Amino acid sequence: MIMMAKKHFKDLSAGRKFWVMTLGAVQVALQGAALKDLAGRPATQVNGPKIAWFFASFFNFIGPLSYFAVGRKK
Repeated sequence: MIMMAKKHFKDLSAGRKFWVMTLGAVQVALQGAALKDLAGRPATQVNGPKIAWFFASFFNFIGPLSYFAVGRKK
């Protein structure tokens, strides 16, 4: 078995650091928007239990995007 050396953030190139930070910010913004919308929306306007969508929002990108795509009733 080949063991790869751990890579630390400080070892990344400037370009990779930029993308890690950008995607991290997008993830935080998506989750924040999903949680804010979920908190302000009555349960009757949500497909499924609100608690399930709360926990789903913690799955990177797919959770908040799923909530916005199918979790909200029109």
